[in-house]
Amino acid sequence: MLDFACENPRVLRTDVVVDRDGVLLADLACHHATGRGRAAEQLRHAIVFVRRGCFVRSADGLESVLDPAVAYCMNPGEEERYDHPRPDGDDCTWLLLDSDLVASLAGGDPALPAQPIPTSGEIDLRHRLLLAAARRGTNPHELVERAIVLASRLLSQAEPRRVQAGWPATARARRAAADSVREALTASLDRSLPELARDVAVSPHHLSRIFHSVTGTTISRYRRRLRARRALERLAAGDRDLARLAFELGFADQSHLCRVLRVETGQMPSALRRALAQPAPEGGSSKSSHGISEPVG
Repeated sequence: MLDFACENPRVLRTDVVVDRDGVLLADLACHHATGRGRAAEQLRHAIVFVRRGCFVRSADGLESVLDPAVAYCMNPGEEERYDHPRPDGDDCTWLLLDSDLVASLAGGDPALPAQPIPTSGEIDLRHRLLLAAARRGTNPHELVERAIVLASRLLSQAEPRRVQAGWPATARARRAAADSVREALTASLDRSLPELARDVAVSPHHLSRIFHSVTGTTISRYRRRLRARRALERLAAGDRDLARLAFELGFADQSHLCRVLRVETGQMPSALRRALAQPAPEGGSSKSSHGISEPVG
């Protein structure tokens, strides 16, 4: 649920594109007339990236001019007001986070910085790519992981010591955390990043970094890889109904199954199904009878 000082849909348009696992991502377009806004109480933690326009936020005695070169944070209980010096409106990306998730990102303290945070070109591009990926219907687990990493990178600019708190001290501990995640995903591919982080007593953003450093890939991509392996096993067992297979294995639809298998293997399910259902050709040929390359030796 989003709460804003202006609820007129002709003035403020809100489009929620992700809402799960303590993360809500929304696209906001404001067309407020030039002038002073009205005060309202903020109810949730949020990080806001300005994509277009310029406006002034007043919160708890701090007045900040906000434009596309900065991001700003909000904390529950803040009395805030938005004033608009220009008539052409503004567009923002809102990233709302549950209190427990904020605490894990900020060294146990569930409070976000009061001052605006300058955004590097890399961070600004990350947030725009995240919004674009959400609009394309990218897997929600991947979106949540990317959102948490984005929030961590931004907060690291403002308060690096807080964000670094809780990083496992030894390579052995990091390896153990990554191995535990791999075991958990093998048992259930639907475990979210925050759930996995609670299991291994590591913050979600640290776990994402640890897993990548140990395995060379993200948790969401590793999950996709395991899902593809299950699909290959089912195809080899003779499954023919790709729509049913996609549903049972947790793909968004048959097209999603085809795209993932194409990325993972370079082949479409129809070709894989024909090739895997047949015995391997004799004589060590480097090509199968169905045109799929095979290793020799």
